[in-house]
Amino acid sequence: MSNAAATSIQRRGFLLVLSSPSGAGKTTLSRRLLEDNADFVMSVSATTRAARENELEGRDYYFVKDAEFDAMVDRREFLEHAVVFDHRYGTPSKPVFEALEGGHCVLFDIDWQGTQQLTENVREDVVTVFLLPPSLDELARRLKARGLDSEDVVQTRMAKAVDEISHWREYDYILVNHDLEETAAQLQMIVGAERLRLERQTGLSDFVRTLT
Repeated sequence: MSNAAATSIQRRGFLLVLSSPSGAGKTTLSRRLLEDNADFVMSVSATTRAARENELEGRDYYFVKDAEFDAMVDRREFLEHAVVFDHRYGTPSKPVFEALEGGHCVLFDIDWQGTQQLTENVREDVVTVFLLPPSLDELARRLKARGLDSEDVVQTRMAKAVDEISHWREYDYILVNHDLEETAAQLQMIVGAERLRLERQTGLSDFVRTLT
C-alpha cells in the first residue's frame, strides 16, 4: 500500500485522557502533544472557580457560577463532572462530539473520577493514560520548584497524589515520567497505535473493496 493510499483512509477521532498527580508533568506533555499533532484539540472544561491571571474564557475554561453549573448537570450537558480542590469541573458534551465527527482527537486533562464517568458514557472512543512520577520525593521537589503554592498547599497536593495514584489500574496505559523527552515519545507511540485501530479507520472498508 502506498503512503498516499494509506493517508487517504478516513478515520474517526478518539478521546485521549491524560491523568496524573499535580507536578508529574501532565501539563508539559499535553502542550507537546497538541503542538506535534494538528488533529488534536484540547477539551475545554466548565468550572466554578475564578479565572487566574492570563486565563481566557473559552480557551482555558468556561467560567460559570454554581447555579449555572447545577443547571448544566440537570440538563445532562456534561460527559463528566467532579469536585477537585473544592471547585467543580465538567466537560460539555456538544463540542467533544462535534470534534470527533470532524475526525479530530480530543485531549482531556481530568482526574480519575472524571475518567470513570467519561469511560461509562463513551467507552468505545476513550483511551486513558496515567502518568506517574519517578518517586514521591521527586514529585514533592517538582511541586516546590514551581513556586506556585504555599507549603500547606504542597502538602495537600501530596496527600491527594497518593489517593490518585491508587487508581492507576483503572487506566489503559501507564507511563512513568523519568525523562520528559522519553515520556513524550512513548505518549506519541500510544497515539499512533490508537489511530490504527480497526474501528477507528472508518474508510477502511471502502479502501479494501478497491483491492478485492
